[in-house]
Amino acid sequence: MSADVRLVVTPTSAIVAAYLDVVRALMDDAFEGDFSAEDWRHALGGTHVLAWDGGDLLGHASLIARQLLIDRRPIRAGYVEAVGVRTDRQRQGIGARLMDEIERLIRESYELGALGASDAGFEFYRVRGWQPWLGPTYADGPAGVVRTEDDDGAILVLPVRARLDLTGTLACGWREGDVW
Repeated sequence: MSADVRLVVTPTSAIVAAYLDVVRALMDDAFEGDFSAEDWRHALGGTHVLAWDGGDLLGHASLIARQLLIDRRPIRAGYVEAVGVRTDRQRQGIGARLMDEIERLIRESYELGALGASDAGFEFYRVRGWQPWLGPTYADGPAGVVRTEDDDGAILVLPVRARLDLTGTLACGWREGDVW
């Protein structure tokens, strides 16, 4: 990776609209068009880590505060969203640097880190020490608590201060689009 790549950590509120448009375009590139409007909304409202090379945005990750329930016990979690690197700069260590900073932020402020991994990203997180949640997953929505079987095995956690039984139940709050 180029030594010129610098990371900028900033809240959503400090990013001007034009730069948010640049980040959104990067997500479309990194996810090859499979990044929905809901995915984008989920990435906003927290802390962003941006990788820049001069005036070129190379990568992005965001960290959102979410309350998760582990066996009905509330846990303050740092939830990772929208991790992506421009396609022509992937596999150069940029994603690892983004996650180094995200993990530092999680360790500073949360009991637990969590994320919903894509098939392509699953092993990237596993080698960094993220652990798959082995128990059933749920979402607490307008119709009550519902099982999210399709997400079983795809949710990864990074224990910080929370004691975990990875085979217990894990629940999140409802949101439009992918709840996890």
